[in-house]
Amino acid sequence: MRRPERSDVLDTVVVGAGQAGLALGYFLRRAGHRFVLVDAHARVGDSWRRRWDSLTLFTPRRYDALPGLAMPGDPNGHPGKDEVADYLEGYAAHFALPVRLDSPVTSVRAQPGGFTVETPTGSFVSRNVVVAAGAFHTPFVPDFAANLAPEVVQMHSSAYQRPAQVPAGDVVVVGGGNTGVQIAEELAAHGRRVTLSAPTLGPVLPQRVLGRDIFWWFDRLGTMRLGPDHPIGRRIRAQNPIIGTDVDRLLRVVRRAERVVGGQGNELLMADGARFRADAVIWATGFRPYYPWLHVPVLDEHGAPVHRHGETAWPGLYFLGLSWQRSRGSALLGWVGRDAADLAARLGSPASRSRPGAAMTALRAGEACVTP
Repeated sequence: MRRPERSDVLDTVVVGAGQAGLALGYFLRRAGHRFVLVDAHARVGDSWRRRWDSLTLFTPRRYDALPGLAMPGDPNGHPGKDEVADYLEGYAAHFALPVRLDSPVTSVRAQPGGFTVETPTGSFVSRNVVVAAGAFHTPFVPDFAANLAPEVVQMHSSAYQRPAQVPAGDVVVVGGGNTGVQIAEELAAHGRRVTLSAPTLGPVLPQRVLGRDIFWWFDRLGTMRLGPDHPIGRRIRAQNPIIGTDVDRLLRVVRRAERVVGGQGNELLMADGARFRADAVIWATGFRPYYPWLHVPVLDEHGAPVHRHGETAWPGLYFLGLSWQRSRGSALLGWVGRDAADLAARLGSPASRSRPGAAMTALRAGEACVTP
């Protein structure tokens, strides 16, 4: 590679043009950065379009907006996943953000004064790199799933889209978070005999309290700004509340089972020794971090980022949009803008690196706020 001229060097390459990357792009544009957002998908918002058909956010539209642009529609209504995808695509166009699509990152390497970023559609030299590739990377499925018979239909929750994918008969949904209970509820409503493998279920919170959406209360009480080290924040993170699903009603139509610890043939073995026959298994078992292209020593032995509020020990390399990165809202549409503003302030202005804080000032002034 030829030595880049000064004019070739970008201020920042943002890996990922999802909600976190777009929010950061808004502030970088305002600060006059030379930057690009690179994304593996063909369209902005495709990661949302690929989720299951009936997915509806449990946050109302007033809390689903990125900085500077309200989400259209009834602010008290709850958008579907395609509406979110279209909003993100419109957001990138509205602010003319420099998004390079169909450009999965194949390599990020440090070099003197910055980084080289390689993609199939081009290479970049940048002083900073922000990894905003989302919190959901590699679907996790336990190794013993391979012991199940070939005729047992298996899919991770990230591949589930609609009940028609799942054969009639006995279905085991493994995982008791919001995704697991929502998929179990939908399958039961479509005539499947469902077993929910969930040894523990987090506290169940109603969608509305005293006539207000629960996120109105969370916002007013500051719950979404609680950090992972706050005593209440630690409790919320550990309990993983279920929001908006009537779990009592659900458990009247599905069987509850202990944790799955093994499988053989067409049976799953539970921690208490029980066995459940399965014609299909939906693994709502979460994700693992996966950054095979990141050739900078900022990951732990499990491949997860080592950071403090998104800032790594390697100068110029940051993460954005991780779950609980700074607060309960760090990975959510309506709150990731706060983390983005903070990071943009730390990156500073290209004209004067000593002028931090402009992005947070704009946010606090209301220029980047969602509809109240």
